[in-house]
Amino acid sequence: MRSLASSFLRRLLRSRSGNLTVMAALILPVGLGAAGLALDMSKMIATKAALQNASDAAALAAASALANKGITNDEAKALAADFISGQMANKMDNPEVEKTHPFNFSSCTHVNVKDQTTVGTAKKFNVTVQTCYDVKYSALSAFLGQSGGRLTVTSSTESTTESKNALSMYLVLDRSGSMAEYTDTVSGSYSCRYGRKTYTCYTYYDKITALRIAATNLMNQLSSSDPDTALVRSAAVSYNSAMQTPVAMKWGESHVKTYISTLTADGGTDSGMAFKTAYQALVASSENTAHMNKNGQVPSKYIVFMTDGDNNYTSADTETKKWCDLARTNGIEVYSVAFMAPDRGRALLSYCATTSAHYFAAENADDLNAAFEYIGERATDTATRLTQ
Repeated sequence: MRSLASSFLRRLLRSRSGNLTVMAALILPVGLGAAGLALDMSKMIATKAALQNASDAAALAAASALANKGITNDEAKALAADFISGQMANKMDNPEVEKTHPFNFSSCTHVNVKDQTTVGTAKKFNVTVQTCYDVKYSALSAFLGQSGGRLTVTSSTESTTESKNALSMYLVLDRSGSMAEYTDTVSGSYSCRYGRKTYTCYTYYDKITALRIAATNLMNQLSSSDPDTALVRSAAVSYNSAMQTPVAMKWGESHVKTYISTLTADGGTDSGMAFKTAYQALVASSENTAHMNKNGQVPSKYIVFMTDGDNNYTSADTETKKWCDLARTNGIEVYSVAFMAPDRGRALLSYCATTSAHYFAAENADDLNAAFEYIGERATDTATRLTQ
């Protein structure tokens, strides 16, 4: 028997087909496991990229909601977890199983929110999101004893809600005699009688009244954007044939509203010295220093230039354009409003405007108010800055 067994073993070892069978039996599980692991690693890389994108988006969404919607930190955490779950809905291993037994992202999603007050009531939010997802390997990977793995990613972002910038604004307003003329904008109505018939008669805004209303509304916009009087400085000057006494640059806007309320219409038109005064006040080093000492910012600077007519002399156009050029060179934004103005007045204000979008041709009181309102919106625009 022993010799027969020895003979069979020798024949088996000499047999090439037998060796291949043994080798295949030994190598096949390893090969299948390696192939499965390669496929699963590819899936892991794709899933991690999707999870990272979802985490990034969740951090941005939470930071934006904190800054713009005023949600609480706990609400931001819940929002981030829900956002990740929604973003990953189409990236699951087995969507059908996930419908009834969804992966609980809340259990491994952690959101850290740090907030700090910056200028006035403005806040900065630093948001960090960490989340995970368990990936199950294919059956092939089981040959190497691997059943799955956990992916973990982290995202950080920052949001800041604040006034677009600290700002200094100087109004340059025409109060020449033509500003006493009436617009076609109705200010009120009353019953009037002609003969035996009663009619409805109307009153209309004159230009100077329309200007007082529009400019006051602009100042109110500045006030609303800066309730703590920490970001906005303003001033105003009016002109007719000569520059009138200006109101100096100060914090807030109440002093400018008082100045506006006293404007009356008379005299000729010469905008040169008034525009020069506004320009020089804004470029003075003391203006930047005032802001740096109060809010630590270099302010955005604006001139709002308004007229309803032509300068009496073309030399005044030339003088005004010189200061408009310097304003443009020194980064001052000039908004100009031609209020029912003739061609030469329109041409001057169009020239002085920083861009065509900074120029307005107002044909009635409503247009004037809309122009000033738009200027206020642009100057006080708020923004959320997100840096991933």
